[in-house]
Amino acid sequence: MNPLLSRLQPYPFERLKQLFAGVTPNPEFPAISLGIGEPKHATPAFIKEALSASLGALAAYPATAGDLKLRSAFTDWLQSRYRLALDPATQVLPVNGSREALFSLAQTVVDPTVSPAPVVISPNPFYQIYEGAALLSGAEPYYVPSVPARNFAVDWDSVPDDVWARTQLVFVCSPGNPTGAVMPLDEWKKLFALSDRHGFVIAADECYSEIYFRDEPPLSGLEASVKLGRPDFKNLIALTSLSKRSNVPGLRSGFVAGDAAIVKKFLLYRTYHGSAMSGTVAAASIAAWGDEAHVIENRAMYRAKFAAVTPLLEPVLDVRLPDASFYLWAGVPEVWAGDDEAFARSLYAQYNVTVLPGSYLARDTSHSPNPGRGRIRMALVAETAECVEAAGRIVRFVKDGR
Repeated sequence: MNPLLSRLQPYPFERLKQLFAGVTPNPEFPAISLGIGEPKHATPAFIKEALSASLGALAAYPATAGDLKLRSAFTDWLQSRYRLALDPATQVLPVNGSREALFSLAQTVVDPTVSPAPVVISPNPFYQIYEGAALLSGAEPYYVPSVPARNFAVDWDSVPDDVWARTQLVFVCSPGNPTGAVMPLDEWKKLFALSDRHGFVIAADECYSEIYFRDEPPLSGLEASVKLGRPDFKNLIALTSLSKRSNVPGLRSGFVAGDAAIVKKFLLYRTYHGSAMSGTVAAASIAAWGDEAHVIENRAMYRAKFAAVTPLLEPVLDVRLPDASFYLWAGVPEVWAGDDEAFARSLYAQYNVTVLPGSYLARDTSHSPNPGRGRIRMALVAETAECVEAAGRIVRFVKDGR
């Protein structure tokens, strides 16, 4: 067996299952889960109709690169959303959701033969695929803490020069999971300068880009690149998907875009990896990327939900409206002494509400304590009434005292 598999850590939801083992939640309260970030809003009917109308495509092997109509749907959306002109033939590729693409991109980019071992940089807290992708590519993960006082901005300045010198890949998550923070233009400028100096690739995970709460939509890494005079997107790949934007997590559909040289190598890897998008999924994807009305409606539902829930929780938890995404990243009350696991377990036992301990989404390192400790992540993916009910239970739980 691949010895690198032994370095993988249990996934957060496996740890949550173990935390709740032996706990019987109060039967007075129906279960409400704010744990998993799985969209629960209804899938638009026109996407399902496009899927069912294209079942004939199942009779043919799909091309790994996708056809021109599919790739043009991606570039048309990038033009509409960000005013960016990308070549559908060379600068975009279909992927089966951003999760598999994040993982496989690391296997394409990282050269594990160099010594000392290459570094893959991840924000801390983070989406655990970044860590697994780094470890199984033969790299050493380096976790860069987020700073609560700076709206959970990643502290790039804290990374030593000798780490940057060994870095081959940097994962950026903007809007962030779990913090919801959006990386501003000056931070992109800093990261691009470091990439130019050290030659590493930037993977910009942007799957939450269409769920936002401010008037100005989140900045894309591609958009920042053009604004900063880098129209070739050198060493930059952005990844996005339809799961959150269009409420189709089961479709497993997204795309990558950016540096044509990296896209070319990624296509080569994917040809052998066997990760072509089904023609049936492609047809539904073309329909979804071509429509914004359902995205606006979806965003309005999240805005209404967060507007209802956040004020309820602000008096009892250290929490505020994020820039974007569908998570609340909340600090537990001081009486819990930073024990996010105990908070989550007791909340589940007493009020049958599931939240994810923040420490499960981050790591202790030699240069920084676990920045998720003492926090919880709440995914407001259910209908508004259910989320409001969960918030009310959390308020009662906190007011009950430990």
